[in-house]
Amino acid sequence: MATILLLGSGELGKEFTIAAQRIGQTIIAVDSYEKAPAMQVADSFEVINMLDGDALDAIVEKHKPDYIVPEIEAIRTERFYKYEKQGYTVVPSAKAANYTMNRKAIRDLAAKELGIKTADYRYATSAESLQKAVSEIGMPCVVKPLMSSSGKGQSTIKTEADIKKAWQYSQDGSRGDVAEVIVEAFVNFNYEITLLTVTQRNGETLFCPPIGHKQERGDYMESWQPASMEDTHLKTAQEIAAKVTKALTGSGIWGVEFFVADDGVYFSELSPRPHDTGMVTLANTQNFNEFELHLRAILGLPIPEVTQEKIGASAVILAPGDSKHPTFEGLEIVAATSKCDFRLFGKPTARPYRRMGVVVTYDSIDSSVSEVTKKARKLADKIEVKL
Repeated sequence: MATILLLGSGELGKEFTIAAQRIGQTIIAVDSYEKAPAMQVADSFEVINMLDGDALDAIVEKHKPDYIVPEIEAIRTERFYKYEKQGYTVVPSAKAANYTMNRKAIRDLAAKELGIKTADYRYATSAESLQKAVSEIGMPCVVKPLMSSSGKGQSTIKTEADIKKAWQYSQDGSRGDVAEVIVEAFVNFNYEITLLTVTQRNGETLFCPPIGHKQERGDYMESWQPASMEDTHLKTAQEIAAKVTKALTGSGIWGVEFFVADDGVYFSELSPRPHDTGMVTLANTQNFNEFELHLRAILGLPIPEVTQEKIGASAVILAPGDSKHPTFEGLEIVAATSKCDFRLFGKPTARPYRRMGVVVTYDSIDSSVSEVTKKARKLADKIEVKL
């Protein structure tokens, strides 16, 4: 059986670890702090700063894993090219990890090299250059650090007074040591989706039913599957996802995000791993959830098809403030409700708006997606994180 070095041990890594252990794989979970969610279920763990290339080299040499699986952005990903030359398998590939961990690389690949439709964009490296970029893009516009996740450091500029604040917020929320930001023209979209895309070693690409999602502060709050969308737009999204993932190479699951507007489909972002909005698949909406799909693609196990089994929704449980020992109330309300479930991630500390768990709901395929989504949100609000 394979040894997997998991770089990043959050809630997505935890579910991936559980999926891996169900079929006998060995997981070494790595993060910057002890008792991270995936560490709680892994075979062993390491605590390092993954932006320290020498520390990263040391644990790769120590464990000699069959697969190196990144789960977060803040990693010295340029070392991955060396690991591949040494014979290690980086998931999905060193190229994919490097391009997608930095919004500049993936956006330039999509827009300039592949000719894919995206929002107009600029880059900025200071408050002064951000001012210039905003003047060229126009307002409103969106500012994001080149390296961040879960909406950290992301804000919308609507007035001149927002520019300085947006720059500072981007620097506070940036992950890694890259100060640069991307400035995007605001797309007046009708809805946005995540298209989970599975690339396999045999060259076949599979698509999960599209996932709709709602965001606040740049972070996902709710998701539902399937998202209702026009067949022509779904086909366009699938073609774009296949084109980008082929260019990046490698096997695994990818969370490809799109805006759908009156004038068509816009590529937004891409993650080379399970996606937070894909936690809706924990409601068994598909024959395999996103973590099982990622694992099977990594190991080269055949995936003949992805089928929709139910409709489903997810809603996050957020912490209201800081705590070193958070507890939960209201779980019995969710447990007493039919056609739902919940996951608590086991994060050892809380901070404002930190994602601490998720509620998932489901029903038969012919049921109302909107009602299932409302139910998920209502139940998630019943669970209180006590500080």
